[in-house]
Amino acid sequence: MFSLFFAQAPAPEPSVAGLCLFSFLPFIFIFVIMYYVVLRPQMRRQKDQARLVAALKTGDRVVTSSGIHGLISNVKDTTVIVKVADNVKIEMEKTAVTNVVKTDAAKNVATS
Repeated sequence: MFSLFFAQAPAPEPSVAGLCLFSFLPFIFIFVIMYYVVLRPQMRRQKDQARLVAALKTGDRVVTSSGIHGLISNVKDTTVIVKVADNVKIEMEKTAVTNVVKTDAAKNVATS
């Protein structure tokens, strides 16, 4: 009677290729999610920052990463000179500039 229970045919073994694909599927899925959530937006911000730094010109009103507001008075290869007050100029790296303020007042100050 017990021999009937053990007389079943053995189950077929899964193929190695199918087993390997299904074991890596969660890792592939996590990488795709990480790419769209973390890496892609970061690359976009880096490109925007590089575009902003390349477009800096004399007369732009800018805000730096440390929160200093000023007017660019000179642009060099890797640095800019920012006028923050009368007779106060600061030389800093171009990468320290985080925002160019676009106002009509800045255009009027730059042209006069």
